[in-house]
Formats: sequence, C-alpha cells, structure tokens
Amino acid sequence: MTEPMEKLSPHWTDYELMDSGDGKKLERFGEITLVRPEPQAKWEAALPAQKWEAAEGEFAKTSRGQGDWRFRKPVPKRWVMQRKNLKFWVQPTPSGHVGVFPDHACHWDWIDEVTRRAAAPVKLLCLFGHTGLASLAGAAAGAEVTHVDASRQAVAWARENHSLSGLGTRPIRWMVEDAMTFVKREARRGNQYNAMVLDPPRFGRGPDGEIWKLDDSLPELLHACGKILGAPPVSVLLNVYTTVLTQGRWEREAEGLCAHLKEMLGESGMTVTAGQLALQDAEGRRISASVFARARQLDSNGQNK
Repeated sequence: MTEPMEKLSPHWTDYELMDSGDGKKLERFGEITLVRPEPQAKWEAALPAQKWEAAEGEFAKTSRGQGDWRFRKPVPKRWVMQRKNLKFWVQPTPSGHVGVFPDHACHWDWIDEVTRRAAAPVKLLCLFGHTGLASLAGAAAGAEVTHVDASRQAVAWARENHSLSGLGTRPIRWMVEDAMTFVKREARRGNQYNAMVLDPPRFGRGPDGEIWKLDDSLPELLHACGKILGAPPVSVLLNVYTTVLTQGRWEREAEGLCAHLKEMLGESGMTVTAGQLALQDAEGRRISASVFARARQLDSNGQNK
C-alpha cells in the first residue's frame, strides 16, 4: 500500500455538486445548473424532481451511444467562472464536458504552492493541457510555462482563459502538438524542465493521427519525460481520469500511477504521494473523478528544497 493515500475534494464557490443519483449528477457552474450522466451514482437522488427539472440543460445519451444537450431555458453560448485568481470560459461541448474539471482545483492549488515555494525558478511543462487551468495556475505563481495539447480548439480556449485571467504579462508558450512527439523532440534539442504536469486521456489522437492508448503509451512517455526532467526537479504531477466505482479499484489505479512515477524519477529523492480526486454532493456522497500521483522535493522540515 502506498502511504499516504490521499482523498482530495476541492473547495469551490462558483461550482457545486448539488445532488447525484439515478445515474446522473446535478451541477451548478456559476449561475447555470446542468444535469450530466454519472454511472457511479447508483443511489437515489436526494433532492425532489422539481429541483432537477429546474436545471437549464441536460446532457443525455442517445440510443446510438452518443450524447446530446437539451436545454429547457435559454443559456449563453459560454459564460465566465472564477476560482481564486483564475477566470475561465465554460461552454457545453458535444462530448458533454464544459471546459473545466472541477475536481482538478486541488491540483491547481498544489501547483501554486510548490511553484511559489520553489528555491529556484520553475520551468513548467504541461502535457495534455486541455483548456489550460493547470498552466494558468503555474504561470500565476511565477513559473515559465510551456502548454502542449493536440487539439487546436483546446489550445485556443486555453489562450482565451489566459487573457481572461489577466495573465498577459505572464507569457506561456502554446504548442499544438502530440505530447510524445513534443517530448522526444525536446530531448533531442537538449531542452529541460524542472516541473511537469501530465493529464493524459485513456485514448486519444494527435494532430497528425498519432494514437494514444494509456496502458501502452504512458510508460514510454514517462521514460521520455525523464530525459528532459532537469536536476534538481521541483515537482511532477500525473493525473488520469477514471470511472472506478470501488475503493479497492481506485487505490490500485493510484498505486499503479505512483509506481510509474517512481520509476521515471529514479534516485531523485523526491517525495511521492498518490490518491483520488473526488466531488462530494450535499448529502456527503462522493463521486470519484480521477486518480493521481504527485512528486515534490522536500527538506527535513517538509518544505520545498
């Protein structure tokens, strides 16, 4: 068993998991409430049906296994949310996502902390950067950030969030590229980073048709990342979305990520922890969102070296 095995649930004001049950979750994003599928919510909903029916929109699966948004009331095409010093656009997408994973706010706080406490300037590489909130957390804390994602649309969204958060004076290098291709090229060029964030999907495609399969591709990517992790490293975060339903399963998945990360880090002397990100509804019922492993350099007093 990896110790400690953390269970993290973030604090929000602009987001709320209002209720869950019957295979769905009722969420508030700013002033807009949405209903989305949630296979973990096998219990009965706590709130009356009227509360669920008052939601502005719902993402429902179709008979062909795809999904479709159905709006009961007019809503903006997109709207602004904020958490602490970060502002970002939220928009319902055809996949059912809205551009923010609320559970990841725990990671934004961690990135902010390790960056501000670092004894040396932080050069942060964010792979699979999505709409950029981890990158923005690092930039806001003073890191020199390189943001990589295979989706041109996601990178454009991240750049808009960068401007919206007022971080124009904190430049970020934006790269639309396959993560593996980028990391291997950086190794050939001798470029290094002392902090990394990796948030890979289970499956994906690069801009030139590159195939990403987590179980097959992750060990190779971490090996490549190890070659560009400068000494002494400050921090490494590895996060993977999961639909695990039992405590034993999520712990095994988190331990697996921890083992991968330790192999990448070798004899770096970094402290590695692993755990689960979860969201909790008003009744205290937890929805597992992702598992992670995180590494940082600590001195004997538990502070960043």
